Amino acid sequence: MTSRFTAADIPDQTGTTFVITGANSGLGAAAATALAGQGAHVVLACRSLERGAEAAKRMPGEVTVRQLDVADLASVRRFAEQTETVDVLINNAGVMATPEGRTADGFETQLGTNFLGHFALTGLLLPQITGRVVSLSSLAHIMGRIDVADPNYLRRPYRRWGAYGQSKLADLMFAYELHRRLKASGSAVRSLAAHPGLARTELHTHTDSVQSALIAALTGLGQNAQMGALPVLYAATAPDAAGGDYFGPGGPGEVRGYPRPALSTPAARNLSTAADLWAMAEELTGVSFLSPAPVGSAAVPVGGAPSPRSLATAAAVTAGAALTTAAVVTWRRGRS
Repeated sequence: MTSRFTAADIPDQTGTTFVITGANSGLGAAAATALAGQGAHVVLACRSLERGAEAAKRMPGEVTVRQLDVADLASVRRFAEQTETVDVLINNAGVMATPEGRTADGFETQLGTNFLGHFALTGLLLPQITGRVVSLSSLAHIMGRIDVADPNYLRRPYRRWGAYGQSKLADLMFAYELHRRLKASGSAVRSLAAHPGLARTELHTHTDSVQSALIAALTGLGQNAQMGALPVLYAATAPDAAGGDYFGPGGPGEVRGYPRPALSTPAARNLSTAADLWAMAEELTGVSFLSPAPVGSAAVPVGGAPSPRSLATAAAVTAGAALTTAAVVTWRRGRS
């Protein structure tokens, strides 16, 4: 792969259609701008048409704005029904460390927005997808644990960072399992994953005011949205990006830098949990595809194993954000 891949290295995308969820700001907007600049037709799939239209004005080339709220399965179904051919789907929209809440369908907000909505969207659009599906994970997948018995925190105490980690681990496991099932079924569609490292975006604005400020200070140590989007763009366009690959920044701990193959935890590659997660997502969303898993899918390799040093560095970053949040909660309780 190119040692210092930038947006200028994106191959000509004339005649290619990309759908990017949550593309009106942050990583999604940065990716959309870069792709449109290389000739792609980019569909900004946004919850707010107004914000999407404002973002589109700042982008070059052929950009279309369409309404999509991945936290509402009815919206996901409407979008899919009105979509024809898609070359590349980028599952980008997301929220981080939100207060406890529910989506329109009663799912825990982070799981519903970050994972379940995109699972349903991918399944419904898959017959129209010709090229790739890129799913956004996070360094926080390291602290994630999938609880298939209580994924929506109906019985266990809600922990916002635990819920975020679960949702981003689910995104990565989904990308891997989708690759396994596509490969075993003989499909030419590639499923890949990417993460931005520590990027300065608006993701933290979904928390609350005090915590947003502290998390913004932490992410201020990272890279801008344009750099954070590069692993996504590499996964979505590079000719040598293969199904089952996972990309992130190449610097220490994958916090910042140019795209490189990223490292995932053993939990992200657990076949049994991946199968349980897929079945759970089908049951919750009512969207079933590539199921049961095609024969031979379990033998399809994915991702790369982490070194102890890289795992420790990345874990320290995500733990720092979680500890910052916990400290704020404790401080506020002491003042109440």
